[in-house]
Amino acid sequence: MIGCRRVALSAACVAVCTALPAAAASFDCTKVLQPDEKAICADRQLSELDVQMATTYRLLRGLFAMGMRGNLGDSQLAWLEQRRACGASKACLTKRYHERLDALQKVYDSIDKPI
Repeated sequence: MIGCRRVALSAACVAVCTALPAAAASFDCTKVLQPDEKAICADRQLSELDVQMATTYRLLRGLFAMGMRGNLGDSQLAWLEQRRACGASKACLTKRYHERLDALQKVYDSIDKPI
């Protein structure tokens, strides 16, 4: 059953991600100032990871009531600080995105869903 949940969340993210321009980050690349943002905007793989993470986060945020939504938001802000600490390091940024996507997947897996 967990495999089905992972597939459902991944399918939803892919559907949304493919509707966006291929090299678009989840933020406005014309207004970036930070090294991590510049690196994400300059690299297609990082940009795609950013869109996947942002889409997954928004999807999950819409599933929760205020209390849990606040906790999810707090964890997102903490993760953004970790991402910013990577600076322009592609290896570090890639690692942070995979860690965040795994954490969001665990949140999704923990939701009680009708069978």
